[in-house]
Amino acid sequence: MGMSYSTAKWVAPTSFLIDFAAQQYGMLSKPNMKDIHDKNLSFFSPQPLFIAGFFFPQQLLQLAWLYRLYKLDPKKPGERGELDQIVDFVPYYSVGNLCIATWMVFWNSERLDISNIFVIINSLSQLYYVIAKLPPMNTNSTSSILTHIVSKTFAGIGVLDFLHNGSVAFAKDQPASTMVKVLTGVGFGLASTASDWIFGGCLVYDLVALAVGQSARDSGWSKTLAAYAVGSAAIVAAKNLARPPYNGPNSGYSKTATDDMQDRV
Repeated sequence: MGMSYSTAKWVAPTSFLIDFAAQQYGMLSKPNMKDIHDKNLSFFSPQPLFIAGFFFPQQLLQLAWLYRLYKLDPKKPGERGELDQIVDFVPYYSVGNLCIATWMVFWNSERLDISNIFVIINSLSQLYYVIAKLPPMNTNSTSSILTHIVSKTFAGIGVLDFLHNGSVAFAKDQPASTMVKVLTGVGFGLASTASDWIFGGCLVYDLVALAVGQSARDSGWSKTLAAYAVGSAAIVAAKNLARPPYNGPNSGYSKTATDDMQDRV
């Protein structure tokens, strides 16, 4: 998914604006996105306020990331490496924004089966980038830090979207089975063992959102999810305190000549 600097500088903000417009449509239309949520509940329905509480600060971080995409000049050797880190994520970022925007149209039309297709594409795209493409964070690089935060928060909330939309599309009004409960605990537990503070924090947030959302539907399942959140937080903390994920001797990051030059600049 390579992309030129000039293309990235218009594709990324355009996808952001399309997604932002779709979110306004989702909130202001009748029925709105929360109305659809309240009509379609299942065992993975989160508290919707947690979604809004997540995306507001996350969009501010996107704006900071987009600002650097425009500010940095690839003709300057000291800035080209910084810009490369941002441009590498732009195709996945743009696909994610367009998928979320399209999801909103079908969600508000209550075609949850079709909206689920775009959730799957988005969630898998973001997870693929974070797992297979994203280089280790360089804490001396603002571009690296912002790219890690934006990509991992996209992927983290994508996990919740995947669970939520899939459950309401194909298991509306159903309680969580024993198999669902076991797989949820195992899945989040394994993911937590492989997560840094950012993505791991998103997993914990997802579980808290689910626990609160399920409190009025199934108190037992809600308490189980809350326990999973505590367990996930403990795993993430223990793993990252024992083996710091950034710029340490075990981080996998090593300075290159380009990094040294950027530091001097």
